[in-house]
Order: sequence, then structure tokens, then C-alpha cells
Amino acid sequence: MALSLAIPDEIVWAIKLPKKKMEGELIKEIAFTLYERGLASMGVARRFAVLSKWAFIEGLAERGIPRHYYESELEEDINYARSC
Repeated sequence: MALSLAIPDEIVWAIKLPKKKMEGELIKEIAFTLYERGLASMGVARRFAVLSKWAFIEGLAERGIPRHYYESELEEDINYARSC
């Protein structure tokens, strides 16, 4: 199922983005917001934004959005570090 959003002209004109970049930038902002609010995983959000994992992580840092990092992931990382 695909979803299309209609943004009224007065809103489009008020957004301070170059018209040629607007669609891509709005999609990225939606993706970051969905991730920040816990409505989408990093994988889903970055695929929606058409960004690599590292580009998405950089985008999170630029916006001051913390990564969702769970205790189980920390344990995984510690175990991996100990095995090296």
C-alpha cells in the first residue's frame, strides 16, 4: 500500500527549502521524526529516507536525536569487544 500526502500550496511556499530539493528533504524529516518518536525502527526510517545507515546516524546527530540503544545491544557490544 502506498500513501500520498497533499501539502497545500501556501505551506509549500512557506517552507524555506529549494523547490527542487523539497520532496526529498521533507521525506527525510518525516523519517527522522518517525524514528525519534519510536514509530519506526532505524532500518525502516532510513529506507524511507533513502539513506545509508551511517548517513542516517549522522542525520540523527545533526538534529540532536539520540539513537535508540537498548541494554541488550550494549551487552552484545561488550561481549563482542571481549571476544576480540
